[in-house]
Amino acid sequence: MKELNDCVVIDAIRTPVGKSSRYQMGKLGGVFRECSAQDLLVTVLQKIVERTKARCPDFDPKEIEDCHVGCLSQIGEQGGNIGRLAVLMAGLPQEIAGATVDRYCNAGLQAINTCTNAIKAGDGDVMIAAGVESMTHYSMGITVSICSRVENYPGPIWSPKFLEFAKDFVPQGESAEMICDRYGFTREEMDRFGMWSHQKATKAMRKEDEYSKRVVPVTYLKKFTDESMKPIIDEKTGKQKEETVTVTVDQTVRPEYLDDPETAWEQLCQLKPAFRQNGRVTPGNSSQICDGAAATLLMSQEKADELGLKPMARVLSTAVAGGEPKIMLLAPIPASRKALKRAGLTVDDLDCIEPNEAFASPCLAFSKELNYDYYDERINPTGGAIAIGHPIGASGVIYFTEMVHYLKNYNKRYGLQMLCGGGGVGIASVVERI
Repeated sequence: MKELNDCVVIDAIRTPVGKSSRYQMGKLGGVFRECSAQDLLVTVLQKIVERTKARCPDFDPKEIEDCHVGCLSQIGEQGGNIGRLAVLMAGLPQEIAGATVDRYCNAGLQAINTCTNAIKAGDGDVMIAAGVESMTHYSMGITVSICSRVENYPGPIWSPKFLEFAKDFVPQGESAEMICDRYGFTREEMDRFGMWSHQKATKAMRKEDEYSKRVVPVTYLKKFTDESMKPIIDEKTGKQKEETVTVTVDQTVRPEYLDDPETAWEQLCQLKPAFRQNGRVTPGNSSQICDGAAATLLMSQEKADELGLKPMARVLSTAVAGGEPKIMLLAPIPASRKALKRAGLTVDDLDCIEPNEAFASPCLAFSKELNYDYYDERINPTGGAIAIGHPIGASGVIYFTEMVHYLKNYNKRYGLQMLCGGGGVGIASVVERI
């Protein structure tokens, strides 16, 4: 039997993250409100190929076997297999295939892990794994709920088998509250975790040399619309107002948590619970609804050596696990245990621990179950989704990018990334800096 290849990370980049909201297009102010998700994804695909070509003129993009893209809401401009369409829109060789992955919040990291394991098995030497999500354009669950809005929809939507167990489902925010009930986490512990995320992200943004190496600008033609999505007319031209816009930094991070912590803490404590009356889960200790994209270029070690490309890291192991579908946010715990065991490592060996900050409560649960401190300095050292945001399909690739750059920049060795997902699915990956 053929020996498995090593899979290495050649580069990883992301867009800035833009604000969205539960009001979607009905709320102005998000920097990507009038930007197509396709433009976000095309930006990172083009840039990651350009950067590799600049490092190695002998790199031929035709050798990229596949491009897997994580995306939750595969509808509108995110539909039609955006993984393939974006390859063509980016002007990349038609020889590159493309696929779109939905494993809920796990989707982006699943794209990375699928490409990683294909390379390890010898099914290609070069692949792109990416992710994209416009939560301004498409709310969570829209691909399911849209059918109920169609008049005279042809036939029953739900199988009785689905309805039987779906009656016990709860919103993810309620699941986060249930985790508080189980573990006894306090509002103060979770707010402190949320504030800490913004402080770390702010510090990371201000290290501009490092930040610009992983966060690439997005330029697009903005056609202005109002809260009702009607065109805003330019008085001078009589046509819809438009402007070429370039976005360079995250819109989501709140520097006041670092610069004026006492005032920021007072404001944080005044936020109302979002999911339960007298609950503990608030917007201040939950991930931000937002828009963004990211991509990473993966290669076999043999191919990287042949091209003279120095990798950032190698992927040591991957894992997934199912968990309770009602308290759906704890499955990263068994997934992480599997991934660490497959890598031959323990939590004590890790230099970076990247749990997705969907909510603070599962992150505290991960700490408790995997036996590290709630505020261990290894946790999301450049900030997590409470500060930077959680554009569902892209998050796995965004925080993979944050992790591998952190390991490289600070000469650290091992990192663990883990994400929870709807329905009780967890995913994890272990990497080693090279």
